[in-house]
Amino acid sequence: MKSAENPGETGSPELARLVEGMLASYARDPRGQHVNRRFLPSREEILEIVQLLFQLFYPGYHGRQDLTDENLPYHVGNLLSELREKLVRQIETCLCFTREMAGEGAGDCGEAARRAADELLGRLPAIRDALVLDAQAAYDGDPAAQSLDEVILAYPGFLAITVHRVAHELHRLGVPLMPRIMSEWAHTRSGADIHPGARIGESFFVDHATGVVVGETTEIGARVKLYQGVTLGALSHPRDEAGRVVRDTKRHPTVEDDATLYANAIVLGGGTVVGAESVVGGSVFLTRSVPPRSRVGMKPPELSLRVPASAGADFEI
Repeated sequence: MKSAENPGETGSPELARLVEGMLASYARDPRGQHVNRRFLPSREEILEIVQLLFQLFYPGYHGRQDLTDENLPYHVGNLLSELREKLVRQIETCLCFTREMAGEGAGDCGEAARRAADELLGRLPAIRDALVLDAQAAYDGDPAAQSLDEVILAYPGFLAITVHRVAHELHRLGVPLMPRIMSEWAHTRSGADIHPGARIGESFFVDHATGVVVGETTEIGARVKLYQGVTLGALSHPRDEAGRVVRDTKRHPTVEDDATLYANAIVLGGGTVVGAESVVGGSVFLTRSVPPRSRVGMKPPELSLRVPASAGADFEI
């Protein structure tokens, strides 16, 4: 009979060698494994939390669709009860996980988890108010949008900002790992990579979303529009005397109120400021600040065109 604890003992010699080889790899380099430890956040339950939040923010669009004024209070109460239970459990696990990985001993993380969960829950009405302004900004900013319903149900940029506004609150509360799991899920679904640490003002619009990158220390004002491929990134990564990356510095730019950044614009550096009401054109590479109401653009590239003989003299460019 094969041993479930040690399959290499009774399996084939080839299997035994593979087991020994993998165990030797773990012993050589303990990184990338989670063995002999108690705490590990559940990605699945964290994504369940995200789905509950969508149901709370946009009732009738997500989850139950037979809602009325009469049954809505009961529905919201059930969602909030389930959400709080899952939030407390996963925040506690994330806090204990981080302490355990740092060798500090997990201790009791429950009270801190309950405080963080309750503070987040208390912020949900204000977060929803902000998200409605984001939806309106998307509708107002995109002539292809037929309704707010379309924005809420279909727009990937709106999905990304919905998740970000919650992830940012958790990041602000000092909850480790969980905000990043949320934001990276939104990244895979929307194409927009927004770090939970980024500070984003009201009425934010990300059109198309694909390829947008917003770094951790980015600050974005109100009524800002970003188009596909925009990067708000770091110009360089400062290092300490030991060559380690210094993490707690302003590395990403500031974009002030009412600015618009068109497709594939790249703005880098913690000291770089895009002034209010400025427009940064497509494919611009910007590493220095520009004052308010600036217009930053690239000179049109010189085109090279070879016309086939069959096009004749009627072809124009």
